[in-house]
Amino acid sequence: MKLISIKRQTKLEGRFTKKMGALTTNVTYIKKQFLNIPIKTLHKYRETYYGEIKDCEDCRLAR
Repeated sequence: MKLISIKRQTKLEGRFTKKMGALTTNVTYIKKQFLNIPIKTLHKYRETYYGEIKDCEDCRLAR
């Protein structure tokens, strides 16, 4: 049995960018877990309409 594991989870979220405005996109979270309890989010990213992978730091949640 592993004590520490890494899980990847995708969920639908609303985002806002200056160029495109409001959009709903799939955001993937990579989380570190200890005994299936999430400890820390290691990275989160989203895929654009054109298939390009972008970090979520370049877009805001609110307008």
